[in-house]
Amino acid sequence: MTTTTKGLVIREQTIGESDRLVTLLTADYGLVRAFVRGAKQIKNRLASSTSLFAYCDFSLYRGRDAFVVDNASPIEVFFDLRKDIVRLSLAQYFAQLAYELGEEEQPAPEMLSVLLNALHLLCSSSKDIRVVKTAVEFRFLSLSGYMPNILACANCAVYETDMMYFDTLDGCIYCQDCKKAGAVLCPKTVITAIRFVCLTEPKKIFSFSLSGENLDLLTCVSEKYLLTRVQKKLPTLDFYKALI
Repeated sequence: MTTTTKGLVIREQTIGESDRLVTLLTADYGLVRAFVRGAKQIKNRLASSTSLFAYCDFSLYRGRDAFVVDNASPIEVFFDLRKDIVRLSLAQYFAQLAYELGEEEQPAPEMLSVLLNALHLLCSSSKDIRVVKTAVEFRFLSLSGYMPNILACANCAVYETDMMYFDTLDGCIYCQDCKKAGAVLCPKTVITAIRFVCLTEPKKIFSFSLSGENLDLLTCVSEKYLLTRVQKKLPTLDFYKALI
């Protein structure tokens, strides 16, 4: 049985001497793992279209143990990512997040859309990479069932105060009168940005702005919150942070 779908290669592994196992993020089927026979051979027609960050129309058939890529027609290969090691490392981090938070056989149109838009922004250098990073982190978490409770203070239900606390452990906010030990103190503009990223339509999540200091704070909050939910080492994040 042959299946066709659009997908982005978010992970690749060499299998044996010449084969490649790729993980695709697809709108129709979520994460899909598929073998590419002979992909390491120089003349293989599928070599470039099944490399990391290749977005293609894929034709897959079900083998005895797994899917096998029968054909791949490139739509976008995001070549410009290779021109900047920092942006490439951030793209690799996003790919690992998609791999960790995505699910097999569960449609993932929004996760794919967010990731593709993020890669386009990294290629174009049109957005501060801190904006791109924190938007991907919070939106991916929200899509995976980890949206923080950001509608009102978790204690008294007030909508907002000039300063608020974001609790990265419990995933909720507190007003300035309900101080929570260990929570991160944030101006309301930072909380507004978190609400925007989590709740607005996918194509708009990168269209917010903050001052440099508040953007640094937002980046810190999103990363700390993500790590409490993923609860595992993320080598791609460590590599990105070593570069900046």
